[in-house]
Amino acid sequence: MSRRVVRTAVSLEPELLGLLDRWARARNSGSRSDAVRDLIRRQLNAEQLIDPEADALAAVTLLYRHTAPNVQARLTAAEHRWGDHVRSSTHVHLEGEACAEVVVLLGKRREVAAAAEDLRGVKGVLGGGAVISAPSVAGGRTGHRHPHRPG
Repeated sequence: MSRRVVRTAVSLEPELLGLLDRWARARNSGSRSDAVRDLIRRQLNAEQLIDPEADALAAVTLLYRHTAPNVQARLTAAEHRWGDHVRSSTHVHLEGEACAEVVVLLGKRREVAAAAEDLRGVKGVLGGGAVISAPSVAGGRTGHRHPHRPG
């Protein structure tokens, strides 16, 4: 499917254009247009995620030592607590006794942020982070719906 593109002109100070060109080269953009589209999508993503009810996807990275007592069982229990939101979990063995777990979550921004914090707070997790995105920036939705359960 071909997407229609509309041409527009943007006026920039020479210094700002130089910064844009350097940034575009550093991120391997195909063109200034690609770089500007990326900047617009980043800003729209950030603005959409201000709403705690926004549709969201999160990738959570957790680092731990597999020799830590019960850490894998605790992580599994935490993932089960957020089972309606967990879409994927991948375990990666690193050198030494270190491991990584990458968990993909879908839901409302407030839900995936809470799940990410819960997962990162598991006893034995030594580090990690979360990247939360608004799928609507790419024209998508998470499709995440879950039934309302009585108390």
